[in-house]
Amino acid sequence: MTREELVAFCLQLPGARVDYKWGSNQVFSVVHNKMFAILDFLGDNLAFKVDDALFIGFTDRPGIRPAPYLARAHWISMNGSRPPMSDEELRDLLARSHQLVVRRLPKKQQVSLLLDL
Repeated sequence: MTREELVAFCLQLPGARVDYKWGSNQVFSVVHNKMFAILDFLGDNLAFKVDDALFIGFTDRPGIRPAPYLARAHWISMNGSRPPMSDEELRDLLARSHQLVVRRLPKKQQVSLLLDL
C-alpha cells in the first residue's frame, strides 16, 4: 500500500480527519482529536492502536514493535513504506484501530462512526 493509499484509506473511515503535529507527523483522529493512527511517527513509521489482547502477539512479529511513548496504550509501530503484512491485513488493522477509539466515545457520539467489523 502506498503512502497515498494509506492516507486515503484512513480518511475514508467515518469521522476521520488528519492534522500535522510534532513536526511532520500526520495524525489521524476522530471526535475531539482521539488518535487512531500516526504516519511518519519518529521517522518513516506508521503507528496505530491494537486490541489489548493481541498487542504481545503483534510485537512478536518481525518488523513490528511497541510504539515508543504509546506502547502502554497498546500501540504498535512499523515501517510505513514497507509494512510487514499484506495491504488487506493493514487496512483491517487500521479500521479496527479506528473502531477501538470510537468505542471509547460516549454512546451518542458513536452512532454515526461505527463500522460493521
